[in-house]
Amino acid sequence: MTEDTMDATAGLIARLDAAETEAAAVRLRHRSYDLLDLSPGASVVDVGCGTGRAVAELHQRGAAALGVDPDELMLATARRRWPGAEFRTGSAESLPLPDQAVSGYRADKVLHEVPDPAAALAEAHRVLSPGGRIVLVGQDWDALMIDSSHPDLTRTILRSQADSRPNPRVARAYRNLLLDAGFHDVAVEAHTGIFTDPGFLPMVEAFGARAVTAGSVTAEQGAVWAGDQRFRARHDRLFVAFPMFVASARRP
Repeated sequence: MTEDTMDATAGLIARLDAAETEAAAVRLRHRSYDLLDLSPGASVVDVGCGTGRAVAELHQRGAAALGVDPDELMLATARRRWPGAEFRTGSAESLPLPDQAVSGYRADKVLHEVPDPAAALAEAHRVLSPGGRIVLVGQDWDALMIDSSHPDLTRTILRSQADSRPNPRVARAYRNLLLDAGFHDVAVEAHTGIFTDPGFLPMVEAFGARAVTAGSVTAEQGAVWAGDQRFRARHDRLFVAFPMFVASARRP
């Protein structure tokens, strides 16, 4: 593993930490736990667990939680932060679990990074026991909003951000994907996360940097856009809105 890869992962972890502690993100995460409707001691897998915060919180709620992620650096951080929790290497399309092994399945901001979401949901169906609950949480990357003094440039940067994902619009397809995978009692909620705290600035700056790397905007344009966002953060004018969808269903 190269030093650049480790640095990139460290930067991502820092941005995720900032986002996960925002009030809107905390509320949404706990809403996803409620929708799992787990009995005390019930087994649940958190797919794409990252640094393991949800696994630890589910454990605190009395669940037997397992975190699965393909990124070994993320898992190393999770194991260090939450030494009493269980984490395994695996992907959404290939979970390290036998058939009907868990009562709950949770995937938060995962399926937009998966090349074949239908395959991931087939795998979710496989590992869930009859009557088990699945909860999917994710943003629609084509609907992300950021207030800016440069609206045309912002539109280009956000489109570049969406285009960098394998499935940027998968959240709007959660209901149909769950139905196609054989799940019952499918329900979808819409939530909008509003982020105004300066702690969210690194995530916003990363959007601009990615657009520069992709060649969607010039380095000069990226600097102008980032400067405007930094000014807004310093003067309590940062505004980011993430439309989020939460889908829940039951395995028959």
